[in-house]
Amino acid sequence: MNVKSVAMQAYGRALEQQKQQRVMNEKVSNALKKPEEPRTPFSDTVKDSVLKVNEMQGTKKKMIEEFASGKNQNVHELMIHMQKAGLAMSMTSAVRTKVMTAYQEIMRMSF
Repeated sequence: MNVKSVAMQAYGRALEQQKQQRVMNEKVSNALKKPEEPRTPFSDTVKDSVLKVNEMQGTKKKMIEEFASGKNQNVHELMIHMQKAGLAMSMTSAVRTKVMTAYQEIMRMSF
């Protein structure tokens, strides 16, 4: 009876180790898989962002003209749109500067 229980315990441990090994193999194979392609290409993201900034600038210009002509008297909305458009333009300019700096550094590399 005692030998059977020792054998059963050893068998149970072997099964547990086999399960753990299988789990580890799955984790390793998942880690080694090729990463998924991005949903949208970077160029499309940049184009969309520039178009949005351009749209915000157009909205700002339109609101300034409406305010100057007296069609719209809401100063708060005008100021909010002006700040949003200004901030978007500043961020776009900062990203452009970073991209240009990175490009220049890559061009300076020797292969």
